[in-house]
Amino acid sequence: MKHANLGQSRRSFLLSTVSLGILAVAGCSSTSRERKITALRKLKRRQSTALYAALPNEKFPIAAIPPGLLKRKHQRRRVRYRTSEKPGTVVVDTRNFYLYHVERNGSAMRYGVGLGRAGFAWSGRARIAWKRKWPKWTPPAEMIKRDPKLSKWSAANGGMPPGLTNPLGSRALYIFQGKKDTLYRLHGTPEVSSIGRAVSSGCVRLVNHDVIDLYSRVRSGSPIVVI
Repeated sequence: MKHANLGQSRRSFLLSTVSLGILAVAGCSSTSRERKITALRKLKRRQSTALYAALPNEKFPIAAIPPGLLKRKHQRRRVRYRTSEKPGTVVVDTRNFYLYHVERNGSAMRYGVGLGRAGFAWSGRARIAWKRKWPKWTPPAEMIKRDPKLSKWSAANGGMPPGLTNPLGSRALYIFQGKKDTLYRLHGTPEVSSIGRAVSSGCVRLVNHDVIDLYSRVRSGSPIVVI
């Protein structure tokens, strides 16, 4: 009887030891996962900070975008992208507020965008006829008619000089169909909060950091598709 009790006690001790071991391993595993998640979050914050750091060497120095101000889903990143469009094509997805610059091997550089009335009004195929660094802005006649105060920036008056308050921002890409100017633009903006939203005016806007990156990738004459 004593032997039976001794055997049962020994089994209970072994089971307790194994259970404690399993809990310890599970605890370590949980801690390890938490550390990996924390490390990944820190890495993403560092990457975001690097992407949107200050650009002091621009003609008009651009301030850094504070972490968290531009939503992560709208930050520039390379993604897998299935499309029949050839590399070099710009695709604007107006429904989801994204712009894609198609690359080889099924990937694309993706940017978050904001869209104005003009951005929703036009769709189809065209080409990026030309592009400009720190462009002048000339409001269309229809816009001047709605807001006569803008007449001082009309084409007859030479347009609005480039700068941080210029509505076209640090870069502009001009969209033509054949030889006709669609008046549709891809351009920069300092209004970070407008990305991912429908705004009152303008075409397709990217934060200044992103439009500078896009400008460096896109060649004049490249096709653009707006869907």
